[in-house]
Amino acid sequence: MTDLQTRTSLEVGDLLRTHGDAYRAKHPVTPQQAQVMRRLAACRTASLGGHVDACAGCGFTRISYNSCRDRHCPKCQAGKRAAWLETRLERLLPIGYFHVVFTLPDVLQPLMLHNQRRLYNLLFQAATATLLALSADTHRLGAQIGVTAILHTWGQQLRFHPHLHCVVTGGGLSLDGQRWVAGQRKYFLPVKVLGKLFRGKFLAALKTMYQAGQLTLAGSVAPLKDPRAFQQLLDTLYGRKWIVYAKRPFGSPALVFRYLGRYSHRVAISNSRLVSVDENQVSFQWKDYADGHQTKVMRLSAEEFLRRFLLHVLPKGFVRIRHYGLLASINVATKLARCRQLLGNEAKATQPSCKSWIERILEWTGQDPMLCPHCQSVLERRALAKLPSSTCHPSPAPTPLGANVAAEDSS
Repeated sequence: MTDLQTRTSLEVGDLLRTHGDAYRAKHPVTPQQAQVMRRLAACRTASLGGHVDACAGCGFTRISYNSCRDRHCPKCQAGKRAAWLETRLERLLPIGYFHVVFTLPDVLQPLMLHNQRRLYNLLFQAATATLLALSADTHRLGAQIGVTAILHTWGQQLRFHPHLHCVVTGGGLSLDGQRWVAGQRKYFLPVKVLGKLFRGKFLAALKTMYQAGQLTLAGSVAPLKDPRAFQQLLDTLYGRKWIVYAKRPFGSPALVFRYLGRYSHRVAISNSRLVSVDENQVSFQWKDYADGHQTKVMRLSAEEFLRRFLLHVLPKGFVRIRHYGLLASINVATKLARCRQLLGNEAKATQPSCKSWIERILEWTGQDPMLCPHCQSVLERRALAKLPSSTCHPSPAPTPLGANVAAEDSS
């Protein structure tokens, strides 16, 4: 039995340390994917260095290795999520919110994979323009709404499935800025109309990109260089229904806050879903939504697991959380503040939170990480030098967390 089989806590980093070199030797990876593989494999190991906390009173010692802080790492999102949520809480209005999901037809996936940055951006643009345009229509809501949009590229089985989660205000500021326009409590906008408008905006922009020579047409999508083949693809896409799914509205702003905490900094797969790992196979849990949301176990070769995981590495610097309309940074101090005034919920001016990792650990656990957990004496900290990656092993304990659109999460 291997060390990976006997450990009680499995990590994606285990697979990368064990199988990463073999995968890179066999398959081409992008510079960004290679960087993510190196970072996650090194996360909280001696290769990144760290520190020793020692208690002079009772002799307690604790070794903590540094985190990689990569946004694709399942272990490095808690601190970022907490800081981000604090800023979101300040911008929540005392109203109902809706959850709208925009998905793309699977026939577009090969083209998306070869043009990720450009077509992910187009997904944001087409989906949010659809929401803002329909809500501003005087025959519908006749108001400007606020939207927070979050890109996910995966499904439960780690397959490539780009889609956009949108948290939308259940109402908006009238077009003249003089009143709050409340939407219906259980109904936002007709999903069929949303789907048709979304399809039209996305495909019109896609055709413009193609005609301007802005799309990468290589590998499996090389046949699309022929204009007739591209037109055939467009005809197929226009002939399909584009699915826009409006989930049940959130019951309260507090539920919106909790939802954002779950979805905002989620990665393709969490370590908690891993069931077993050995030399040849990875097993992980997934939810089968087509079968009553049952939890099942999928088994893949390590090579296939890594291939699927790497599909979800975002382009360098790509922003996957964006805010539009009332929630765009340019409107927060003006239009969003006006909404608060109209709703009788004027917010006091607050300074941005600048909590240290020590304050956050104390807040989450009730334990000051700089005090000995046994005798409460002040711990003395000593730095650990970085070691070559070939000599590194996983840490025995978690490391303490050391215009009209606004964007975040560009790391």
